[in-house]
Amino acid sequence: MDGNDGSAGTVSVRVNGEPVTLAAERGETLIESLRNAGHYEVKNGCDEGVCGSCNVLCDGELTRACLTPASRCDGADVTTVKGLLDDDGLHALQEEFLEHGAAQCGFCIPGVLVAAYHLLQRTTDPSDAEIADALSGNVCRCTGYAQQIEAIRDAATRLDRAEPMEVER
Repeated sequence: MDGNDGSAGTVSVRVNGEPVTLAAERGETLIESLRNAGHYEVKNGCDEGVCGSCNVLCDGELTRACLTPASRCDGADVTTVKGLLDDDGLHALQEEFLEHGAAQCGFCIPGVLVAAYHLLQRTTDPSDAEIADALSGNVCRCTGYAQQIEAIRDAATRLDRAEPMEVER
């Protein structure tokens, strides 16, 4: 991070494959920097790392953007829910969430989708228990999680028959 006095600087990252320079005040979190740069798809639910709405991938690791200092991500690849989109449109996870009615108010869904994507990068055939564990850091007050688990299971089945997934860089 630039700025020797520690008051302000910049952080260079790739957000969903695009190079971005984020303005970052000293102590500013990644979610603040991302949202200030127009990445409103990253939601701020609790500001305490409890709800999972701010989940992003930072160099492939599931990261709570509300707890992560922006300066820690300098040089990193950051993937938000928009990074799941491909040239054909929605990712299989997003399509299955729509099909199963797993997104109701939608506030938690960006973080849930990123957590589910992270899970499916590590395993192609997760059990319901593994899916529930992967979602355990996400609070959803609308769906009761059953539809989300079904959607992730069905997306895993679809993706298992498709090409291996890669995070867009």
